[in-house]
Amino acid sequence: MTEATGPKLGGIVLGSTDPKRLWEWYRTAFAPDAEEEGPMLGLELSGTYLIFESRDDVGRRSVEPGRILVNFEVKDIHDMAERLTEQLDPRWVRPVEAVDENVLLGTVEDPDGNYVQLFEATDDKSSS
Repeated sequence: MTEATGPKLGGIVLGSTDPKRLWEWYRTAFAPDAEEEGPMLGLELSGTYLIFESRDDVGRRSVEPGRILVNFEVKDIHDMAERLTEQLDPRWVRPVEAVDENVLLGTVEDPDGNYVQLFEATDDKSSS
């Protein structure tokens, strides 16, 4: 990977009518040891902040959930999918599947209807 020369993505803000519920869902899914800190609800995930903000200009559910996908690279997508299903029982928009010989992908819906995509880059050494 080449060194970044432009701006660094500092975070993503998810506006919600119920940011606490959304924070709890993402914490359970991706940062179970995280604790609520201060007045701003957020999670630091590998140097990027996911911030949950109360907004009065958004509806309870996303109208266009595919417009922006919150994307998480995971080490074991099947283990993550099993854990999400057991702990949160999300609606799977796209079940975990191979999109090519090097990428596994799956998409779930968060409580506000936003799409959350999981992907795992694989090393297919069996073809070498």
